[in-house]
Amino acid sequence: MKKAKYLSFLLFIVLSIFTVLAGCSSDKDEKASGDGKESKELIVYSPNPIEFNEPLIKEFEAETGIKVEVISAGAGELLKRIEAEGDNPLGDVMWGGSLSSLEPYVDYFEKYQSANEDKVIDEYKNEDGYITRFSLVPSVIMVNKNLIGDKKIEGFADLLDKDLKGKIAFADPSKSSSSFEQVINQLYAMGNGDPEKGWEYEEKLIKNLDQKLLSGSSATYKGVADGEYAVGLTFEEPVVNYINDGAPIDIVYPKEGTIVKPDGVAIIKNAVNMENAKKFVDFITNEDSQTMVANELSRRPVLSTVKIKDDIGMKPLSEIKLIEDDQEWSNQNKASILDKYKEIFTSN
Repeated sequence: MKKAKYLSFLLFIVLSIFTVLAGCSSDKDEKASGDGKESKELIVYSPNPIEFNEPLIKEFEAETGIKVEVISAGAGELLKRIEAEGDNPLGDVMWGGSLSSLEPYVDYFEKYQSANEDKVIDEYKNEDGYITRFSLVPSVIMVNKNLIGDKKIEGFADLLDKDLKGKIAFADPSKSSSSFEQVINQLYAMGNGDPEKGWEYEEKLIKNLDQKLLSGSSATYKGVADGEYAVGLTFEEPVVNYINDGAPIDIVYPKEGTIVKPDGVAIIKNAVNMENAKKFVDFITNEDSQTMVANELSRRPVLSTVKIKDDIGMKPLSEIKLIEDDQEWSNQNKASILDKYKEIFTSN
């Protein structure tokens, strides 16, 4: 009798444990897929201009039925947020930001290669498996033709003109990935390939900013377009868009040399909507999306199969003096570059 009671008790314990484990598994599944159903949501962190994101998001939603929420902020701010969220991310995808900004955070990204990787230009392939390249972004100088007068702006050296003091728009490079890439471009171009020698120029340029650093990249190009600043240091896409819209704007590819960097997209590790995140990466790198990126949104595509229209306003790369940085050096020294920039800025 005692043995029978003991066995019954053991059976009760085993069944209770099984029930608890099954309930936990069910709760986890429901959290990931919404009451056991396939998720139809996606949360995207993005520093891209809203006007760039919206057409692509609209197409993605129409094609997949997935509802996308975009959280917009500077790349630096969003990456810090991803780091703070750790193993319990609130976002699913980080869409935008240069490699120099994204690569230090690969530990927070999920390994994934897009279904379109075989069509990506060889030098921009996702070789490490974490960051998919989706557009190519040259650093440029934006000029307001109504404010610049007779001054000729052809490159970085022209920005040291004392008459431009306080009239140059530039965003904080610790908050904006495009601004950080501008600093890298300036260091290499003005240092003739040696970034350490470029700091002499950088100190002079910072002095000419007259203690003005803007909060983000959009404040830079909007500030020039709105007539608050005569020139701005920014990236190609918004400048081309303003020109195509008839604004009194010029675009300058610095005569000292222009660096073209890819922007990236990455899936956040442990993303709640993992499958939807993969669908999104595949979508923005497919032929149709890349054609939209090039010929409607004024970004250079990463697919070798997509051609840019002649009348879109982007100068062929063959007509631009291109230079390169050492990506590994830029990544390894990012913190010290930002520290030195801040030190110079605060001492002026």
